[in-house]
Amino acid sequence: MRTIRLFALSCLMLFGVVSCKKKFDVDKMSIDDAKFETFFERYPEFADFEEQMTELYEKHQNHFIWYDDGGRVEFAEVLYNRASQIGAEGVVTKLPYRDKIAAIYDIDEKKKPETDNDLLISGMYFFYTSKVLEGLDADKSKQTGWYLPREKGAYVDYLDALMKDPDLIKKDEKELIGQYYNLRKGLQRYREIQKKGGWGSITWPEGKKSLKPGDNDPGIAQIRTRLAIVGDLAADSKSTVFDDELKAGLARYEQRQGRAPDNIITPALVKEMNVPVQERIKTIVVNMERCRWIDPDITESKELIAVNIPSYRLVYFREGKPVLESNVVVGKELNKTVVFSGKMSYLVFSPYWNIPPSIIKKEIQPGIDADPDYLEKHNMEWNNGQVRQKPGNENSLGLVKFMFPNSNNIYLHDTPAKSLFSKDTRAFSHGCVRVEKARDLAVKILDSDKNWSPEKIDEAMHAGKESHYSLKHKIPVYIAYFTARADENGNVSFYDDVYQRDNRLAHLLYTE
Repeated sequence: MRTIRLFALSCLMLFGVVSCKKKFDVDKMSIDDAKFETFFERYPEFADFEEQMTELYEKHQNHFIWYDDGGRVEFAEVLYNRASQIGAEGVVTKLPYRDKIAAIYDIDEKKKPETDNDLLISGMYFFYTSKVLEGLDADKSKQTGWYLPREKGAYVDYLDALMKDPDLIKKDEKELIGQYYNLRKGLQRYREIQKKGGWGSITWPEGKKSLKPGDNDPGIAQIRTRLAIVGDLAADSKSTVFDDELKAGLARYEQRQGRAPDNIITPALVKEMNVPVQERIKTIVVNMERCRWIDPDITESKELIAVNIPSYRLVYFREGKPVLESNVVVGKELNKTVVFSGKMSYLVFSPYWNIPPSIIKKEIQPGIDADPDYLEKHNMEWNNGQVRQKPGNENSLGLVKFMFPNSNNIYLHDTPAKSLFSKDTRAFSHGCVRVEKARDLAVKILDSDKNWSPEKIDEAMHAGKESHYSLKHKIPVYIAYFTARADENGNVSFYDDVYQRDNRLAHLLYTE
């Protein structure tokens, strides 16, 4: 279960510290049962937390949670400050009953507590942790095509555990994956840009197919301004000439988006830059939400292979550090790659491609009908009533595939169609993930296995005969969907929403 560390620095005071000068004996006070029973009628926006709040107060014998003998505990102040600024966490829903809660904090903190005050602060606690640490429930996340496993945080248990184990108190931020906190910095940066007026629209020059170094055009000055606003240029000279300074700024922009700089400005690039800042903010918010759905403990895996569909990128991690990165090709719109996780358990060298019935029906059978030699020309054969492609350099799975058995029948594999990896948009497959550096990935996975060497791997890949090898340790594989990521300085990269899922998620968030 996820270890929840939020608020840890101040939590000890919630249960262990007693004021030297008693104002009242809180241990002799208890929550008014009648008021508790009607609380959720009076405050229906906290009704979703009734079960958790009931459990919390039962664990503490119906005593006040947020007050000790000296008055309101300091942690209640910390919580209120956090909840009042919940928008900084990418949460678009406002804190319910904010005025009533604010009124509690306007009262002398040493004043004898009332039942509703304690219950409202508890409601605020569960609202905050629900929105910031959990996000939308699993059923709603599945509506957006997200099938990665999700852990439900035990916020009541955490408070109880904290009383028993003060060592849980830490200052670090590990409640969510690190990417969440990077995006939070990016959100702040883009909101500041929005406050300053955002960026204007770049006008594309009529009759021009592209702009290149040396060109002079008013649109170049607009592009220069745009790059300066987001920090890809240190300053805005207002020059209309495509000079070396602009070239360097464009290179930084392109690299941030995961593309190789080509020193050419195209209408497509300008269209991308013209996306309004408010839309970029929405994209950041959406991806912060997706971060809430990932168990941060996955970063502690000894090994991990992560594929991000919108960026067409695979990263192989060891001990939390990337040891191999590769471009990938993912499923096209009609054959979307599924967002899920599995355990890579074996590799297949010189694989057959057992062609799915749907592809046989749509593609292979029409080919056979048009040409009796179709199977032979494509190195295919019938096998037990099905069609399969024989091993070899032209096999659609390439020379190696990486298997993590799953009901979606998705795996990673090599491909002979290397030219597709040079394209900016790479959604071409039937759902599986094609890996540009498949051979390198096989070598890296097996580099600590005494049974294998790079030479032996090459031999197996070109043997022309299928062979399987079970890994000594299964490797977690996560296929995810993030249309924005940020570095530790809050510099944000945006990727095409290839399966058009951002708006659906944004609608759920903004109507919650």
